[in-house]
Amino acid sequence: MVKVKICGITNYKDAEAACLYGADALGFVFAKSQRGITPKKAKDIIAKLPPYVITVGVFVDEKKEKVLKIARYCRLDLLQLHGNESPNYCKGLNKYYKIIKAVRVGGPGDLKELGSYAADAFLLDSCVKGKSGGTGVKFDWALAVKAKKFGKPVILAGGLDAGNVGAAINKVKPYAVDACSRLEAAPGRKDHGLVKRFIKKAKNTN
Repeated sequence: MVKVKICGITNYKDAEAACLYGADALGFVFAKSQRGITPKKAKDIIAKLPPYVITVGVFVDEKKEKVLKIARYCRLDLLQLHGNESPNYCKGLNKYYKIIKAVRVGGPGDLKELGSYAADAFLLDSCVKGKSGGTGVKFDWALAVKAKKFGKPVILAGGLDAGNVGAAINKVKPYAVDACSRLEAAPGRKDHGLVKRFIKKAKNTN
């Protein structure tokens, strides 16, 4: 069964709802964003989560020392690097945490360097100029299929919602799917009905 991550969590009610409906992982954005969260607030939310829910810190071109400081303070499980981090940067953090390297995909050329990263999984998101993520835009899923040749789990993101996640899973057969902006009532605030339908559809797609 595909894993489901709900990203851009900014408050406990949204985190609680996502867990209730079956989310496997929650993403907390520690970067300049409409969905950004402070370490203190993230720590307070994480402390109240039920067991077996994975917490993922999302960082964009942040200093390694700061990433590790936040990760330890919040007791994060995984790090998601969503900027232009180099293979050496990832290798430095991989000593301490499992790493998800996000890649913004606009064409086949965006996949060519994946093999050089010491990452535990690759998250493939849409490439939108000036945006690091959370765009709600879909990319060509055929490119996600090609990314599987690198032998690492593929997490599919970019414009996913209950209406298209079934088709996405059938096409790509990803390890996990990740959704954020298409599940919102407003930036940084989840629509719990959309979250519930998304998770249910993803989990019921074989």
